[in-house]
Amino acid sequence: MFGAQLRIALLATCLADAIFPRAAIATVQLLERLGHEVVFPNDQTCCGQMHINTGYLTEATAIVRRHVEVFERAGCEAVVAPSGSCVGSVRHQHAWVARRAGDALLARRAETLAARTYELSELLVDVLKVRDVGAYYPHRVVYHPTCHSLRMLRVGDKPLELLRNVGGLTLLELVDAETCCGFGGTFAIKNADTSTAMLADKMACIIESGAELCTAGDSSCLMHIGGGLSRLRSAVGTVHLAEILASTEPAHPRMVRSQ
Repeated sequence: MFGAQLRIALLATCLADAIFPRAAIATVQLLERLGHEVVFPNDQTCCGQMHINTGYLTEATAIVRRHVEVFERAGCEAVVAPSGSCVGSVRHQHAWVARRAGDALLARRAETLAARTYELSELLVDVLKVRDVGAYYPHRVVYHPTCHSLRMLRVGDKPLELLRNVGGLTLLELVDAETCCGFGGTFAIKNADTSTAMLADKMACIIESGAELCTAGDSSCLMHIGGGLSRLRSAVGTVHLAEILASTEPAHPRMVRSQ
């Protein structure tokens, strides 16, 4: 689709900016190791998903417009985010928000930008045509497919293909893997009891797998799962997919464990 080297803009996401920066840092490290140029538009903000999902569509329109303008100015062939959730919003909500506001031009620009915006595993497998990124991560790992990546973006087995090619990694089966972890953004706040019950089921499957770590492509779900595991005082930790794929040190690769 593209030449040997791409100029790629990083959509860091709010959670990476505020809480889990290593997911974004690892994304940059990985892509640069693969020979691509990664740029970070300093004036990027939230993608607007939170506003859209909670009904603040007027406010979301301004955020969509800013997002489009910022990443258009970046002049990149692709945009990547270590988040299926944020990419899902860019791809499936932005143009709709613009049309609802009566801005057909913004909607077309949003569609054009969305067409070259990718979740990390999509970019690696579909665009860069790579499944073995040269990673080494000697741990027992289970993969949790997040709802937005699985159902909205339909990334399928792409993350699993990448994990199967990581040196030293033992990929274990996660029972009921496609079941939601119960986070769902504001769902976890507005429906706390249901969310907690769903999380309990997910944690039981993770612990029963015998894994040291649970990985996923969304920091939001990992935050939810990791928080639950920490309250159980479980030895199982969480780590973003990007961190595993960026790891090359055979001795002590960096991981995020539940405390």
